[in-house]
Amino acid sequence: MGAIKLAVADAALTSLWVFFSSTLGAATAVVASRLGLDDDVFPFASLLVTTVLLFALLFVFDLLGAALGGASFNPTGNASLYAAGVGSDDLVSMALRFPAQAAGAVGGALAIVEVMPKQYKHMLAGPSVKVDLQTGAIAEGVLTFTITVLVLYIILKGPKNTIARNFLLALVTVPLVIAGSSYTGPSMNPANAFGWAYIKKQHDTWEQLYVYWIAPFVGAILAAWVFRVIFPPPAAKKRHQNKKKRA
Repeated sequence: MGAIKLAVADAALTSLWVFFSSTLGAATAVVASRLGLDDDVFPFASLLVTTVLLFALLFVFDLLGAALGGASFNPTGNASLYAAGVGSDDLVSMALRFPAQAAGAVGGALAIVEVMPKQYKHMLAGPSVKVDLQTGAIAEGVLTFTITVLVLYIILKGPKNTIARNFLLALVTVPLVIAGSSYTGPSMNPANAFGWAYIKKQHDTWEQLYVYWIAPFVGAILAAWVFRVIFPPPAAKKRHQNKKKRA
C-alpha cells in the first residue's frame, strides 16, 4: 500500500514539475526583460537568471517531495539510488512508480500547453532528437551519466544545508542542458521526455524508447555503480570491515 501511495505522489509531483519547469524559458525572458538584462550588454545574464529560477524551483520541489513522503519526478533518480545501494525502493515499487511518473508528465505537459500565453508557446517544444539516432542515444546516456554522478555526490556527500544543496544542483544542471541542447534537447528524465512525446504522438516510437528511456537508464545505472565503487554504502563498508576483522 505504501508503494501505491508513493506512486500517486510521484504522479502528482511529476505533473507539477513538467508544468513549472517548462516555463523556465519564458520566465527567463520575462525576468531578464523586466530587469533590463540584455545578453549583449551583460554577457550570460540569461544564463544567470535561468540558474536562479531553476534553483528556486528545485528548492520548492525538494520540500514538496519530502512532504509527499519522498516523491520523485525522475525515474532515473530512483534507479540510480537503488543501484547505488542507498535508495528505499525495490523492483516492485519502481515498477509502480515509473509508469506513474510518466502519466504525471503527460498531465503536466497537457496542462502547460493549455495555459501558456501564445507568445511563449513556441518555447514548449520539449526534448527532441536533432542528430542521428545513435548519436542521440550516446549523448543522452553520457549526459545522464554525468548528471547522475554529480547529483549523487551533491545529495549524499555534499552540503546538508537545503539551500546550498539545491543551488549546487541548479549549477550543474544548466551547463549540461546547454551542452545537450543541440543533440537531444536534452531530457535526462525519461518521464519528462515521455510527456512531450505523448503530445506529439511519438511516445510509442523506437526513438523515444531508445534515446529517452534505454540510454538514460543505462547512463544512470552505470553512474550509480561507479559512485558505489568510489563511495560504498554504509552496509557495504560494514561488511568489508567485518571481513577484514575475521581475516
